[in-house]
Parts: sequence; structure tokens; C-alpha cells
Amino acid sequence: MEITQEELNERVALLKKFRSLLEQQRNKFQEYLEVLEKQQNSITAEDPDSLLAHTELEQQVVKNIANLQKVIIPMSRMYKASGNNNSADNESISMIQNELTDLQNKVLKQNEINRDLLRVHIDNIRTQIKNFNNPYKNAASVYAQKQTVATLVAVEA
Repeated sequence: MEITQEELNERVALLKKFRSLLEQQRNKFQEYLEVLEKQQNSITAEDPDSLLAHTELEQQVVKNIANLQKVIIPMSRMYKASGNNNSADNESISMIQNELTDLQNKVLKQNEINRDLLRVHIDNIRTQIKNFNNPYKNAASVYAQKQTVATLVAVEA
């Protein structure tokens, strides 16, 4: 079966767009991994401001990845349906997808490490709070000194 030049051009354009989207997603995952690694440093340094900034940045990157995924899935279906049999193109797409899978696994591992660090940190803070000795706990308030108060009131008419 002979394909027309127009069909070939459509397939090439589809391939380029698909590859571009996969590369964007790979870059976003790489960015996410870097954010998670910096977040780990913020957790160990007990820097709440940096941790908050990294968490906000992390949410943005995850949102971008989700948006890219919404486009990549239909694009992947279109690419497979187009019947592109060029082995070099298929190999480059497979290579990018393998890199994406590796990055996803690294992100999941780093995310787990950060969660464990946070869990330990929160437990340490809870222990410190529990062991905190309030020196004023059993002391009487200086404003609540005991004074005798009259119980009878004399009323004259």
C-alpha cells in the first residue's frame, strides 16, 4: 500500500509533536525530581519557609505534568493508529518513554524519602512538645491571689 505525500507529512508532523510532548514531560519530571531533592535538604535543615516554597513549586510541577499527560495519552493513541513503522522513530520514542519511566521511579523514591523524613521530623516535634515542661503549670497566678471576700452585705433602709 502506497501512502500519499500528504499522509506522510501528517505522520511526520504527528511524530514530531508526540516526541516534543514526551520531551516536555521528561523535562518536567526532571524538574520535579530536582524540587524534591531540594525539598529533602529543607526538611533536614528544618527550614519551614523553604519547605513551603518547595511544596508550592512541587504542586505547580505536578499540575503541569498532569496537563501534559492529558495531551500525551490521546497523542500516543493517534501515533499508534497512524501506523508509523519507521523503526528509528519508534526507537527514539521508546527511548524517551523508558527515560520517563526511570524518572517516574526516581521521583517516587525521592517522594517516599521525603515523606519518611517529614514523618520522623513531625514525630520528633511531637515528642518535644510532649516532654516540654511548663514551669508555670502548677503555679498560682499572680492575678488570682486569695483574698477574703465578704459573704454578708448590710443593707440599711
